[in-house]
Amino acid sequence: MPERGSYKNSRTAKRKRRRRQLQIIYTCIAFLIVLTAVLIAGLFTTTKKKNDRAKAAKAAEIAAEEEAIAAKREKIAEAEKIASAYDYDGAISLLQQQENYDTDTELINAIAKFTAAKSALEAKNVLEVPHIFYHSLIVDTDRAFDTSKFGEETVAGVNAWMTTIEEFDAITEEMYNRGWILIRMRDLVNEYTGDDGLVHFKQNKSLLLPQDKHPFVLSIDDWSYYHSYKGQGFGDKAVLDENGEVKVQYTDASGKVSVGDYDVVPRMNSFIKEHPDFSYGGARGLIAMTGYNGVFGYRTDVAYKTGERLDQDQAEWLAEHPDFNWDTEVAEAKKIADACKAAGWEFACHTWGHLSVTDKSVETLSTDQDKWQNTVANITGKTDTIIFAHGNDIGNWKPYSYEENDVFRYFKGMGYNYYANVDASAEYWVQVNDLSCRMGRIDCDGLQMWRAISGAAKKNVFEQLFDVNAVFDKRRPTPVSATGKS
Repeated sequence: MPERGSYKNSRTAKRKRRRRQLQIIYTCIAFLIVLTAVLIAGLFTTTKKKNDRAKAAKAAEIAAEEEAIAAKREKIAEAEKIASAYDYDGAISLLQQQENYDTDTELINAIAKFTAAKSALEAKNVLEVPHIFYHSLIVDTDRAFDTSKFGEETVAGVNAWMTTIEEFDAITEEMYNRGWILIRMRDLVNEYTGDDGLVHFKQNKSLLLPQDKHPFVLSIDDWSYYHSYKGQGFGDKAVLDENGEVKVQYTDASGKVSVGDYDVVPRMNSFIKEHPDFSYGGARGLIAMTGYNGVFGYRTDVAYKTGERLDQDQAEWLAEHPDFNWDTEVAEAKKIADACKAAGWEFACHTWGHLSVTDKSVETLSTDQDKWQNTVANITGKTDTIIFAHGNDIGNWKPYSYEENDVFRYFKGMGYNYYANVDASAEYWVQVNDLSCRMGRIDCDGLQMWRAISGAAKKNVFEQLFDVNAVFDKRRPTPVSATGKS
């Protein structure tokens, strides 16, 4: 029989072994629990990451779809703008360049709309297109018509040849409401260069516009702010605003200087921005420039640089501007010209010295042209259009003869293909010849409007364009006569 002490030791050893076994078991269980927890956590993290990746992918997919939809609608909006200028082919072409244009419902509908609008267009007769023109606009009639300050002859000239801002706005608004659309003179024709190296013309029989729309051409004479305009209620000079858009600087009677839409160019730009359907393919108008006092109010003629052969106005102006820098003036004027062209305006020659071309020799015209090319074209760029000053012309109503008319032959050789005079005897006068495109222009000024109102004109050439009685500025001195100088 074992001793009592050894039995006790045996039991103690068993308990220790059991405790160790239990510890091992508990440790294993704890390890399994921890391992399971780690595995579960890992699985949860993996699942979460997978879900997050799936959500991110879905979000990216949605964002891409929304971006694609936004880009598509932006293109549709761009096409709408193109179509608003009656270029339906351009609008359709833009949309057909988009992905899925033939399966996407919005693109299909937009293309169908432009196609339907195009099918409703009709060809307009380019020989029945009127051409209207303005000089610089009168901002302040109190100053413009002040005979006590400027004399009767000067005021009579301003009253006869100029238009007030209020008249311009009323004319533009009414012409828009009547369905008139601004086109370019070159839209009247199809031109090509012949084997003789000269530009030849044919009538454009595909000038397509809606049935209730009517094309017209616009031009502006003498946008130079001559010294003679000083203090008479006109703008000072063209400038660029903070957005790079052409505006006009104006000094009021109190001497306050402001910048705004104080003349035809910025006023028409603003109107077309609000009414893009007033312009065919982004057309604006022709700006007919002289050069003897510079351009746009900048004193860019070479006389200001050399100080030679100055007239009294030029000499006084230079004396008042001792900090004058000719190179700076030219550089600033070029910025105006570039901005005008970017907006859709075109330039025309009006001769350097506002010269009457009637009965002038080629030698005299050549001397004037040299000055124009060197002091105006260097700023505006070359042009193929000449608008004759004083409403004169280099021939009668018959087509110019290249063989017999040496003046036409000279101008044609200088690159002029488009010609315009002044003719307010008819609603329109268009002549498309083999070598030239000619137009007669109607002056929307005080004299012609008064002649229509008073019955002095044989024909009211404004009747189809606007109600002359409604737009005529009642602040004008009447009767309006042609005794003043243009």
